[in-house]
Amino acid sequence: MSDVISSIRLPSRFDYGYHKQFSEAYSPFLENASAKEVVLDFSFVEYIDSSALGMMVLMQKKMNEKNKKIKIKGARGATQEILNMANMQKLFEFV
Repeated sequence: MSDVISSIRLPSRFDYGYHKQFSEAYSPFLENASAKEVVLDFSFVEYIDSSALGMMVLMQKKMNEKNKKIKIKGARGATQEILNMANMQKLFEFV
């Protein structure tokens, strides 16, 4: 059985309004033993707020408990700057 790498495409506005969908998007990977890695696709994100950063940290804690990795791809511009200012590179691998 090969390891599954899954991707979650985030919306242009990644804020608390996306909380429920975000939780629903990554929850199946927590229990899926073959899902070893989840990629958060920031290609379309133009706005991110502190609640989104908190949701990412919570996701990271839950995934870490299951020995799963999270990677971030496609972050750019102001979104990349916010992720950098929040030191997210210490929690996530940027690809």
